[in-house]
Amino acid sequence: MGPWCTQMGVGGWTWMILFWVGLVALVVWGVSRLFPTRRVPSAWEVLDARLASGELDLATYRTLRDELDGIRLSGRASQGPPAG
Repeated sequence: MGPWCTQMGVGGWTWMILFWVGLVALVVWGVSRLFPTRRVPSAWEVLDARLASGELDLATYRTLRDELDGIRLSGRASQGPPAG
């Protein structure tokens, strides 16, 4: 009678563990591709879109933009205006 686990040995167990970890990682990756997360637009992007759609006039846009920039400079906003 050989060692435990039907004589698989350390190498066999290592390969089996690597196989299952790889399979689970592949399934998790596949599911994450099926259900992507939606990105939440920043306040600056929403403001720019409202100006582009005509909801805001230029004076109101500039006032709101200055207020958002003031909030960012005081450190209360989590992200600044979008790059570009």
